[in-house]
Amino acid sequence: MNSIASVLSISLSLFLFGCTQTSKTPEITAKPETSRDSAILDGHNSSNSLDVDGLYKGTLPCADCEGIETEIELGKDKSFVKRTIYLGKDGRIFEEKGFYIWNSEGNTITLSGIKNAPDQYFVGENELIQLDMKGDRITGNLADKYVLRK
Repeated sequence: MNSIASVLSISLSLFLFGCTQTSKTPEITAKPETSRDSAILDGHNSSNSLDVDGLYKGTLPCADCEGIETEIELGKDKSFVKRTIYLGKDGRIFEEKGFYIWNSEGNTITLSGIKNAPDQYFVGENELIQLDMKGDRITGNLADKYVLRK
């Protein structure tokens, strides 16, 4: 009886040991897909999927005036014309022209030649979202005010 119990014990041990996974490959953990990840995976981004040329308008916040009426016209040849009027000031129209370039992810444009003002815009469907001087999204209570729409 003792030998039967020993044989069963050894058989059970071998069976359980044989069922354990001893893979030497690293475990891959799933990461939730973000829109940026999917754009990289399938090759689609703002620069190759959206019709970006056209006129974008809006009134952006201003620290020392009633707002900055802003128009940015993007051309098919990657040219731009930016017009701004500081509301509550002298009414003068400021106009800047140049070309824009896309970032490596294809979701943000930089307007060439803009000095002492934000020059980067995240490009969405029929909208440009002004980024701060470092190229980051503006946050806080006024974040939704930094959008120009077609």
